[in-house]
Amino acid sequence: MGQAASLRVAYAGTPEFASTALAAILAAGHTVPLVLTQPDRPAGRGMKLQASAVKQLALTHGIPVAQPHSLRLDGRFPEEATSARDALMAAQPDVMVVAAYGLILPQWVLDLPRLGCLNIHGSLLPRWRGAAPIHRAIEAGDAETGITIMQMDAGLDTGDMLLVGREPIGAEDTTAALHDRLAALGGRLVVEALAQAAAGPLQATPQPEAGVNYAHKIDKAEAAIDWSQPAVQIARRVRAFDPFPGCSFALPGGKPGEAIKVWAASVVPASGRPGELLQAQGDTLIVACGEQALALHTLQKPGGKRQGVREFLQSTALPASLA
Repeated sequence: MGQAASLRVAYAGTPEFASTALAAILAAGHTVPLVLTQPDRPAGRGMKLQASAVKQLALTHGIPVAQPHSLRLDGRFPEEATSARDALMAAQPDVMVVAAYGLILPQWVLDLPRLGCLNIHGSLLPRWRGAAPIHRAIEAGDAETGITIMQMDAGLDTGDMLLVGREPIGAEDTTAALHDRLAALGGRLVVEALAQAAAGPLQATPQPEAGVNYAHKIDKAEAAIDWSQPAVQIARRVRAFDPFPGCSFALPGGKPGEAIKVWAASVVPASGRPGELLQAQGDTLIVACGEQALALHTLQKPGGKRQGVREFLQSTALPASLA
């Protein structure tokens, strides 16, 4: 991209997914005068404050960073919102790009850049609007997903579509693996959208009214395996909840709050009472489900590392039923 096509791009994002796109925008030669990201959060065993992936990348490029708790001028943090508004106005962006930022953008933010705000969303809109589109697509058994570059409006992922890229979901894809591919695709597509925006008006397509559904935020309470569910459904959840929060089961009679996580599993054509241990020897661990059975391949005990079945069974006594 030539320098003549360079834009001033304010950027709002927080996790690794968003830092991938920011790196692509910088590599394409655009000027990023300001980055907005979530406040530093406690993380790790020491619970030390940790900067977001986007903040870390911005600082390595010498880009000013704002971290308001809210952008609502009439909300709980009016001083932080006002400070962020002043910083955005001073940055004079042509456009703002938003990816997994985590804060709702009020109308004043949407109206500030002359080209508005573009969002990098990890699904084929209008399917999987909301917070956890990658997880929910895998959990639902979708054959494909993708990235939608969207012109943001005041609704939740309701804006007009500018560019769409598709990505197949493989039979063994976890959220972690699919996330990385979609992050790279999002970076490529947003650079393409910015090139189009620099050249002239973007071609916007309203989202279809049919097929709207919502990808609700992942709750830790969803992690518990219910053996009465079909094995196919549990296997999808194991992939969808990797790396967070991880599917798990508690051993009957085990310590309260302690659960064994399952990181890899596959469906096998066997049957029994839900939770019944059908086979547990060598490299084979099979548990009956509501429909068919689940072969567990990779597990993790509390405080331990991920391990294969053979190693797990050598150090763990399992009851006849996990239900």
